[in-house]
Amino acid sequence: MTRKKEKKFLIIITTISLIILPFAIIKRSFKDWIIVYLVSVIGNSFADRLLVSRGYLEYKIRPFPKKISIHLPFDYVHYPLLLLYFNQLTLNSKPLGILLKVFPFVIPQVLFETYLAKTTDLITWKNGWTWHHSFISLFVKLLLCRAIIAVIRTVNKGTISTN
Repeated sequence: MTRKKEKKFLIIITTISLIILPFAIIKRSFKDWIIVYLVSVIGNSFADRLLVSRGYLEYKIRPFPKKISIHLPFDYVHYPLLLLYFNQLTLNSKPLGILLKVFPFVIPQVLFETYLAKTTDLITWKNGWTWHHSFISLFVKLLLCRAIIAVIRTVNKGTISTN
């Protein structure tokens, strides 16, 4: 893919995600999903900054390349959208159900990321980073964020607005 096509591809998938994002947030309890969104943004941007600063990941095509080293569309739109749908799917699941339901989210994402890492400049894996690391990090981040949300709901006396 040429750089121009890669930028266009990034704009298209980000636009689609931005269109879908409000529908994921306004479902059920708005407050719950805003919290999920914010937890995912904070957690993923922190993890991304760490991985970029340690030299494991590089994003050659990204918004504001001279000022920001992380991938804003992924950290602020794509990953939060993924986490919102994962949390909604696992809202009433038991721990084993949550664990099993994480795979349909992680596997396609890792396959897509692997394809992009091999064929584009949208993401570059460095210093031994492989699809295994992406799989484990995404798996852990989804479950960790899900656990944080479960703790927040428990602290909130277990009440969840479903309307």
